[in-house]
Amino acid sequence: MRVMKSNLLQRVAILVFLLALSGGGLISVALAQDVTPVLTIEHGANSPEARKQHYVILVSLDGFRYDYAKKYDAKNLQALAASGATAPDGMIPAYPSLTFPNHYTLATGLYPEHHGIVANSFYDPERKQIYSLSNPATVTDGSWYGGAPLWVLAEQQGMRTACFFWPGSEAEIQGARPSYYLKYDEKIPNHDRVEQVLAWLRLPEERRPHLITLYFSEVDHQGHEHGPDSDEVRAAVQAVDKEIGALEAGVKKLALPVDIIVVSDHGMAAVQGDYITLDQYFPDAGAFEKIVGSQLYAKSEADAQRAYAALHGKSDKFEVYRRSQMPTPLHDDRNPRSGDPIVVTTGPYLVRFSAPPSSGTPEHKQVGAHGFDPERVPDMKASFFAAGVDIRVGVTVAPFDNVDIYPLVAKLLGLDTSHLKTGPIDGDLRPLQGILRNRAVAAGN
Repeated sequence: MRVMKSNLLQRVAILVFLLALSGGGLISVALAQDVTPVLTIEHGANSPEARKQHYVILVSLDGFRYDYAKKYDAKNLQALAASGATAPDGMIPAYPSLTFPNHYTLATGLYPEHHGIVANSFYDPERKQIYSLSNPATVTDGSWYGGAPLWVLAEQQGMRTACFFWPGSEAEIQGARPSYYLKYDEKIPNHDRVEQVLAWLRLPEERRPHLITLYFSEVDHQGHEHGPDSDEVRAAVQAVDKEIGALEAGVKKLALPVDIIVVSDHGMAAVQGDYITLDQYFPDAGAFEKIVGSQLYAKSEADAQRAYAALHGKSDKFEVYRRSQMPTPLHDDRNPRSGDPIVVTTGPYLVRFSAPPSSGTPEHKQVGAHGFDPERVPDMKASFFAAGVDIRVGVTVAPFDNVDIYPLVAKLLGLDTSHLKTGPIDGDLRPLQGILRNRAVAAGN
């Protein structure tokens, strides 16, 4: 049978019908590959224990600063906060406050130095390779990723999962992938993403994912191009807020026990001044095995110390540290992938090692940026909202580290985190314990 191409919503409806008709077997999986962009991994049905658990939709709004919902009157997010829990003064991202490190921190409960994705792009001195978010070969290679992402933890415990984008979800990690996932394609309309999530929740119980991730990118994009105080960011906030409303309305119609958690990976700050160009203080590029952005990978201990000495104290716009001497709150003093020495700006300043060659074309410079130390640049703080069957109503929490999202989601799904193959997580449920209803507190669902 050949299914004619149509829009994603129509294709999803066909898939749900076929899954229901076939009982979710291999025939329907093959058809799913033909009629939707969803990739399906056959893990079998939800275990009896998994079927008893509730459902969690973990939504990421990339670059959605902690104050955007109020600043730009995001009515659906504010209503979500009123009906559940929120952190009005923000959630603290891991350093560096970049997209890939923080999404993977949210997914693993580990700081970047522990899970290994220390930047959007970086060099691994042991592998002698560069990881880059723009390189599909590295993004989909599970050997780069440490920790046990939530979808891997759930699949290992007999619970089906689905990822509509999330860094790491395209890779096979610890021999597992989500039951349903997509290769990243920013062109897929946001409304179609929401409809796919709702379609997953309409699947037969044995195939229905209990953990679903969902991702929206345009607030971050507009923040970079136009700055956090722009009309373009306002419009982007309103656009994703509309989709949150559509998601909530769709979930209510399903009458399933669902918790919706909306987070962001980091905030956004208006860039100040011109680039900090490091080679004006230390012009010897030959001292480094690799330079990736502003990350410096010295060839030797002597070269690292020379670079440190040349950069130290040269500007009030940045500080430089030997990796082993990085400030403890940054959790970035152990992993060689972070480089050595490490430059940390004291404000929202852009850093590069050297200026690009002059081409006659004006250099593109971001108006808004992130990646900075959230202690020095509070605009890096991220958003947190949660509401659903297991979340108390009208609760606020003080700023907390985003590693704590992992134990929260695991608790809501009834997943055991006590014997992780990758070791203990950095996250702690205690800062968020107070948002849980009694049932979730007592039983973890």
